[in-house]
Amino acid sequence: MSPLPQGPSRRLLLAGALAAVSAAVTGCSADSEAATSGGAKQLRIGYFAFPSGDLLVKNRKLLEKALPEYTIKWIKFDSGAGVNQAFLGKSLDIAALGSSPFARGISGGSPIPYKVAWILDVAGENEALVARKDTGITDVAGLNGKKIATPFASTSHYSLPAALEAAGLAASDVQLIDLQPQPILAAWERGDIDAAYVWLPTLDELRKTGTQLTSSKEIGAAGKPTLDLAVVSDELIGRDPKAIAAWRKAQAEALRLLKSDPDGAVKAVAAEINISEADAKAQLAQGVFLTPEQVVSADWLGTHSGPGKLLTYVSDTSAFLAAQKQIDAAPSEDAVRKAFYLEGLSDVVK
Repeated sequence: MSPLPQGPSRRLLLAGALAAVSAAVTGCSADSEAATSGGAKQLRIGYFAFPSGDLLVKNRKLLEKALPEYTIKWIKFDSGAGVNQAFLGKSLDIAALGSSPFARGISGGSPIPYKVAWILDVAGENEALVARKDTGITDVAGLNGKKIATPFASTSHYSLPAALEAAGLAASDVQLIDLQPQPILAAWERGDIDAAYVWLPTLDELRKTGTQLTSSKEIGAAGKPTLDLAVVSDELIGRDPKAIAAWRKAQAEALRLLKSDPDGAVKAVAAEINISEADAKAQLAQGVFLTPEQVVSADWLGTHSGPGKLLTYVSDTSAFLAAQKQIDAAPSEDAVRKAFYLEGLSDVVK
C-alpha cells in the first residue's frame, strides 16, 4: 500500500498532514491530546478493508474483550499514505501498513515515530499484475512498450520491477504510471492503461476483464516477499506496553481463528467489508497468513533476542525506494533495526 510522499521538508509534510487525512481521522484528532496524555484509556487503530486477521479482531471485538476499560476506535484507511500522515499528525496509536510504506516512513532525517510490532499477512494472490484482455497480452514479456499503472512506492510497485526483470524487461521498457487503486480502475475502464499491479479489492474488479500475468505470491517465492505489517507509535510503546501486549494476543488469536474456524472468518470478513460470503472466502484464500509461531520466528519478525528475516526484507525495500528516487537514501541496517518493537513478542505464543 502506498506511503507518504517525501519532499524536501518534513515540516511541510507535517503541516499538511492533518488536512490530508480522511474525515474519519480528522474526527478523531480532537481525541489526540487525551489519548496521548497518559491518563486516557483509548486506542486508535487504523485498518484497511482488506482480508486479514485485523478484520476478525475488529468484528469479534477481541480487543474490546481483552481491554474492557479502554475505548477502542477503529479508523478505516485506503492507503499507507493516509496511515503515515495520521501518525505524523499523532492521530493513531496502532495501524496496518504495507512493508513499502513502512520502509519509507522510517527513512530520512526525521523518521515517523513508530515501530513494526506484528505481521498481518504476506502478500499472495491478493496482489497481482493483470493485463486487459483486449490487449491480447498473455505474459509479462508482452508488456514491452505498454502502459502499466501501480501506486508508486507501494508493495505492488516494489514487486513490479521484479516481475519485469524475471521476464527479461527493464522498467525503462514500459511506461509506468503512478495511480492509486480507485484511479487505476477508472483508467482501466477508459482503456488508458494496458496493465496494472494492485491489490484487493480493486484487483478482483480488474480480473473480470483482465488476464493475470503474475502475483506477489510468485515473486515472494522467488525471494522478494512483501507484507502487510502492523505498527505502533513510539508514544504508545512508552506509555502503555501492556495494551500492545493485549493487542498482539488478539492478533495471534485472529490468526489461529483463520485456520481453526474458516467459516467464521469468512462471515466476519464479509460483514466488515460488506461483500458476499462467497467473495470473502475467495479473497481470504488468496492471502498468506502465518501462524503466531511463524510470526515470531527467525524466518519473519523475530523476538527480543533478535530480528528475523523481515529486517532484510525491509532493508531491501528501502534500497529499492532509494534506487527509484522515492527517498533520498536508504536507512542503515541499524536504523531499520531500531524501527522494530520486539519486546514481549515471545510471550504471545506461550
